Amino acid sequence: MTTPGRGGQARTRLARAAVVEAAAALFAERGYAATTVEAISERSEVPAATVYRLFSSKLGILKALLDAAVSGNEDDVGLADQPTAQALLREPDPVRRLAGFAALCREVNVRTSPLYRILTGAAASDRDAAALLAERARDRSAGQNRIARSLARAGALRPGLREKDAADVIHALMSPEVFSLLVGDRRWSPQRYETWLAHTLTDQLLPR
Repeated sequence: MTTPGRGGQARTRLARAAVVEAAAALFAERGYAATTVEAISERSEVPAATVYRLFSSKLGILKALLDAAVSGNEDDVGLADQPTAQALLREPDPVRRLAGFAALCREVNVRTSPLYRILTGAAASDRDAAALLAERARDRSAGQNRIARSLARAGALRPGLREKDAADVIHALMSPEVFSLLVGDRRWSPQRYETWLAHTLTDQLLPR
């Protein structure tokens, strides 16, 4: 028999899922600025008061969408702390390590690219969206710094390359902007992007 508490949790999960699904569709159809919480409420059939209670704002809904897309799951474990990323940091072969992170980067960018375009567009005119975009860049940089640190501690960086400079290279090459340029603008397949990224990281970071 389901307890009232569990029933309430289930209803909350269903409401959250309905809201984020409706918001994703409306953001894609109308853009972030033209989408209102009221429109999301109507599309999701969740009362506006409940939408605000669950997410506090329209930007809160976009943040929830991004969180789920980055992590690839429903839990609260960040990408850098998930088992796949942690295992790659312990991979003894630096070439395999970088190839693994290139694959992970491809997967994340495929999931997040449409939402990232929405966020960057919103950031041009919305101060809170701009702050969220900056926060995402900092989070991404912190995760990528772990890759550079792991290579430096293993003595795997090419001679003369400092850890900080390696982190800068990783941050640039694995950026969503590069993914968008190659896959979005230049029509590369995600697999071609992954192969290029793995080879380029290896060429730039490891001894030749």
